[in-house]
Amino acid sequence: MHLKCEGLNLTGSVKIKAAAEMVDAAERSALLQPGGRIVESSSGSLGVALAMISADRGYDFTCVTDSRCNERNLRLMRVYGADVVVIEEPDPVEGLLGARLRYVADLCAREPDVLWLNQYANDSNWLAHYKTTGPSIAKACPDAEMVFIGAGTTGTLTGCARYLKQVGHPAKIIAVDSVGSVTFGGPPGPRHIPGLGTGQRPEIVDESVIDEIIMVPEADTIRMCRTMAGRGYLFGGSTGTVLAGMMHRISMERADMPVVAISPDLGERYLDSIYDDEWVKDRFDLGGGTAQITRRQVAVPVTDGQGGI
Repeated sequence: MHLKCEGLNLTGSVKIKAAAEMVDAAERSALLQPGGRIVESSSGSLGVALAMISADRGYDFTCVTDSRCNERNLRLMRVYGADVVVIEEPDPVEGLLGARLRYVADLCAREPDVLWLNQYANDSNWLAHYKTTGPSIAKACPDAEMVFIGAGTTGTLTGCARYLKQVGHPAKIIAVDSVGSVTFGGPPGPRHIPGLGTGQRPEIVDESVIDEIIMVPEADTIRMCRTMAGRGYLFGGSTGTVLAGMMHRISMERADMPVVAISPDLGERYLDSIYDDEWVKDRFDLGGGTAQITRRQVAVPVTDGQGGI
């Protein structure tokens, strides 16, 4: 098994790739001018990446997040000079994400000079991984039989999957999502851990390049993160979800199967949540054993995965 640790990137997560690509594209198209202002909805990691890039390039940045964003990410964004808006009340139908997006839309209507990058629909989000993450996996692990990728905005998932399918890589693409997310048509439900999962289906998701989907309850995310910490590996919630889904899936296969999993984040920013006993006790019942992890194959025929490139 190979674990691609994207938490070792600058700003501590995989999101720096999408952030840089989206800002670069906006600059190339002249949508973003010197001294301009950016707004984005983020559960935390993309907000930190955009805050750093904005500080470096001289842009004002407003991050619209919600009450699930951990304290360290909030502080990092503010240290970089970002204006951070924390949404506390969810939309009755579309949850906290819907409330965040409504706030962004209202802000853009009031102030038309503000640029919303919109990671949920921005092709530069997945193109970042088509250009970088996908080729890196193909080069390092040409014989991998499965690649496990978490589904948040689905930028990493869509970009990597399209690249690997287009070049004829043999691996099955396994999307890993959180129970309560609606991305792949499941019922909405409460989610306490930021990162994977959405309250609205992202426009950039492409199920035609996904072979299987695994839905992981957050209780299993907690168990996995704590199990790995006990072995000396401190990972974030998104990584815990991916690893829980991967371990469930490969238990059905031969022990020596070569697989790759993408680890989006490390665990230092989760010390006050996933790794805090009281936080976990208030939200989860971990005494009942492993919850049901569900798996389904995707019925959509696989295309060439070019995605309009």
